[in-house]
Amino acid sequence: MIRVTLPFHLRRLANVDGEVELDVKAPVTPRAVLDALEARYPVLCGTIRDHGTLERRPFLRFFACEQDISHDSPDAPLPDAVVSGAEPFMIVGAIAGG
Repeated sequence: MIRVTLPFHLRRLANVDGEVELDVKAPVTPRAVLDALEARYPVLCGTIRDHGTLERRPFLRFFACEQDISHDSPDAPLPDAVVSGAEPFMIVGAIAGG
């Protein structure tokens, strides 16, 4: 099981508390995790990735094992600690301002 943490506004939209657990088939990549997340919670379609391009939305970041993987390939394998469920795949809302 893959553990996924969502920012508050997406948890509220999906009507979930805490982490989400997903069964993701190998190879476990950010794209596979997001596909599984959107399949389970269709209301999230278009909120994390653009509807047309499937690119990450600008004010969201992805983390695995405390590493920012937002700009890595969506098809890059996730670390073993995330695949085993020891560490979560984190979707974090970025903060902007001046």
